[in-house]
Amino acid sequence: MIDENGVAAEAVLAEIRALRAMDRPTHGGRLFAYVYDPAVPGLDELAAAAHRESAHVNGLDPTAFPSLLAMENALVAAAGRVLGGGPGTTAPDVVGSVTSGGTESLILAVKAARDAHPEQAAPRIVVPASAHAAFAKAAHYLRVALDVVPVSPDTLRPDPAAMAAAIRPETVLVACSAPSYAHGVVDPVEEIAAAAARAGVRCHVDACFGGWTLPYLRRLGEPVPPFDFAVPGVTSISVDLHKYAYAPKGVSVLLHRDASLRAPQYFAYADWPGYTMINPVIASTRSGGPIAAAYATLRHLGDAGYLALAERTRDAVAGLAAAVRGVDGLRLMAEPESTVVCFTATEGGPDLFVLVDELTARGWHTQPQLSYAGLPASVHLTVTAAVAPRVPEFGPDLSEAVAAARAAGPVALPAELAALAGALTPDALTPELVAGLAAGLGLGAGPAAGSGPDGASSAAPLPERMALVNTLLDAAPPALRERLLVEFVGLLQRPSW
Repeated sequence: MIDENGVAAEAVLAEIRALRAMDRPTHGGRLFAYVYDPAVPGLDELAAAAHRESAHVNGLDPTAFPSLLAMENALVAAAGRVLGGGPGTTAPDVVGSVTSGGTESLILAVKAARDAHPEQAAPRIVVPASAHAAFAKAAHYLRVALDVVPVSPDTLRPDPAAMAAAIRPETVLVACSAPSYAHGVVDPVEEIAAAAARAGVRCHVDACFGGWTLPYLRRLGEPVPPFDFAVPGVTSISVDLHKYAYAPKGVSVLLHRDASLRAPQYFAYADWPGYTMINPVIASTRSGGPIAAAYATLRHLGDAGYLALAERTRDAVAGLAAAVRGVDGLRLMAEPESTVVCFTATEGGPDLFVLVDELTARGWHTQPQLSYAGLPASVHLTVTAAVAPRVPEFGPDLSEAVAAARAAGPVALPAELAALAGALTPDALTPELVAGLAAGLGLGAGPAAGSGPDGASSAAPLPERMALVNTLLDAAPPALRERLLVEFVGLLQRPSW
């Protein structure tokens, strides 16, 4: 990796381009997860140039780099205006912080709520089962108990009365989603926030995923339910700018209704001989590059640009949903109300995991979601503005993929794998057993997917078709899924020395 005499700049870039050839396409409207593409000419170049201007600026000390402070304040103000805060609103004192992503924003929302109640020896948070897994990560990191409320298999939302009933004297935060990631539906925020307010508990709205677009969809006439700071009882909101604000990764904003609610979010430490540390977010040193890139993106697109992108996305969602409705054997998990199309198979329909592989073979990269607590396995499509021109191609390809999946038939787990999935406990997994499972599933064995400098392996291989892997994971209980995935990813993340 570290060459004795260094490598010429163009050669290094050529290596990176060769490695990038292994990746899913980040542009072109055929990847329905992980990336957010507005298909705006010149935007990538503008963001890259802005990133370069501030890449070496350090967000650790705003007095040394006031440019970064000014850009962060501008991003917070923009997010506040979009989400119902700022002068002339019902929440004129909204403040916020720029974070590295939605997970950090949610961890900080939980931290602020926990640290606001130091008298609670065993704090708890209440979330719906559809809440983002980052809440579980926050609870784990911060040693806060997680009370999970089921969602209705029909509405895919939690019952507000059940959310209210889950609030205990130790509860420091109640959370809901606008929209939820898995299915793209907006939780009943008004009722949940009211219940939290009656109990004297903070209410956080996780709008990280599609919350930036919801106000624009409302302006286009869509029936978006109330979810932002206009709702009494909502005390904080998170929104990712690297999603539907179309900024490069990773930039998110955590907003609080007022500064007193934000205060416990900070960390300060002076009891050592160095500089006094004061951090509004988890990281200390932070590159200004992502913040400058986000600033440039928002300034360039503007309000009218975001409204136009929301309109294109809405039309793409409608077209994809119509394509799903037109295929026998599939049904929508919910009628779309944001930027997600999520569908499952009807009784007698195709094996969804085989269908995902068939769509991949046709150039469509979708996200399979495993079954959970009575909810069936499903296929998730995150829809962006770049998808709009591709919609006419999707319907015929989906029909072909369903036909091919039916012809192939469902995946049948080998008897020994099925037995393991039903009987194994996470503690029973050994490295040898995991290695054997991985080899049987085609993970982490054979020639590398690509080569890095000096011919070193750059990535462990993955099978071209993942239906067998997904079927095994779907058959396993959640705790076993977690352990299997930890071990499988551990096999992939091994350097070549």
